[in-house]
Amino acid sequence: MADLSFFWHDYETFGRVPRRDRPAQFAGVRTDAQLNETGEPVMWHCQPAPDTLPDPESVLLTGIVAMLFANSEFGRNILMNGGFLRFVLMFSPLIFVMALSFGINRMSTQTAQMLYWGYAVVMGLSLSTIFLVYTGTSIAQTFFATAAAFAGLSLFGYTTKKDLSGFGTFLIMGVVGIFVASLINLFLRSSALDFAISGIGVLLFAGLTAYDTQKIKSMYSYVAGSEMVGKSVVMGALTLYLDFINMFLFLLRFMGNRD
Repeated sequence: MADLSFFWHDYETFGRVPRRDRPAQFAGVRTDAQLNETGEPVMWHCQPAPDTLPDPESVLLTGIVAMLFANSEFGRNILMNGGFLRFVLMFSPLIFVMALSFGINRMSTQTAQMLYWGYAVVMGLSLSTIFLVYTGTSIAQTFFATAAAFAGLSLFGYTTKKDLSGFGTFLIMGVVGIFVASLINLFLRSSALDFAISGIGVLLFAGLTAYDTQKIKSMYSYVAGSEMVGKSVVMGALTLYLDFINMFLFLLRFMGNRD
């Protein structure tokens, strides 16, 4: 499944909240807004960013739903002989992602949270097919390997002093490239191309994990204290959730043992 995190809204669109208890020490603060009406400097409040890892409960929920659905008679019947309904399950996560990405500014925080949890459930249904292809042991091993790598990469993105914003365009273009290559390979059925796509996919989403973590940390500095905090947390969790799922799926092509 192609990553959709590039639907993320630019944090420049969110409001900035002036405070007098801390100077502006992060990039992007407008110098023309640093004096108030009395001529005194306005200090900008910058709170620590929240936990930038995707909500563990949502990832576990996706896994549990996928496993239970794949192991139920009803689920197996749909996955193997479901016809149109099977395609609905496959593409329904896209609807949730687009609704959150394009409608976040028009919905309440509670609505965004419900859509996020609904997305985690629907993604579980969509990913249940992996239990029909790979062994449970290899899926579990790949999951823990992905979790360990993801935690390390996210920690790097959170703590590094290096500006990773310059890699964003390159990474997104890479994602588009492997998406196009995957479509082409549906017709070519080349094992060599599939291997290359899998390897490049793992590297791209590893890079996106660090990049997105730093971006979310910077964005939170802009929305801290405003009504956008709750929505930015939901969108940040969604972005990193997509990075995790995509890295897991590409890595599963290497580590997964087929039944």
